[in-house]
Amino acid sequence: MTFSNIVALFGVMTVLALVPGVSVLAVSARTAASGFIHGVLTTAGIVVGDIIFILLAIFGLSVLAETMGSLFVLVKYLGGAYLVWLGTRLWRERSSIVEAEGTIESSLLSSFLSGLFVTLGDQKAILFYMGFFPAFVDLSKITFVDTSIIIVIAIVTVGGVKLGYACLADSASLVAKNSGAIVKINMAAGTIMIGVGVFLLASA
Repeated sequence: MTFSNIVALFGVMTVLALVPGVSVLAVSARTAASGFIHGVLTTAGIVVGDIIFILLAIFGLSVLAETMGSLFVLVKYLGGAYLVWLGTRLWRERSSIVEAEGTIESSLLSSFLSGLFVTLGDQKAILFYMGFFPAFVDLSKITFVDTSIIIVIAIVTVGGVKLGYACLADSASLVAKNSGAIVKINMAAGTIMIGVGVFLLASA
């Protein structure tokens, strides 16, 4: 990966991690109900889930790139189209506030597992990553170092953003309840997804 690709991937993943959704709700609810440490453990579970999907996407696409050769361009087209569709959907929805109800006390392990299962239960996550990474890295030449860089970026961006939400929830000023903030975040994330999708389609 080039330095510019690393910077671009870092920026895009940061913005996309900001999008209020089920993972943000899980972190916020656990923090509000049981304390900041539970938000940290939930965040850790989410990050581990993302890393699992990232590894599946990278190595799965690498195998496809090697076996399909020039036909791999079809995967790029499908991935690009999928990202454009996701971005358009975010623009249309604009705001989707999910209210937390009935949070209860829980163990640290259950907080970690809730974060992990929230991510692994998102069946569209693997499709997202499969459409996302070809825009930033040549999957036919990806190295161990490249994979390590991507994982570190995921840990810093996803983990950092979710911990930020945990801090806000702990101080009783959850941004996810601000509809204006949600609209802006969704619009920014939608624009980025559409941009990456169009770039992928053009490069394919």
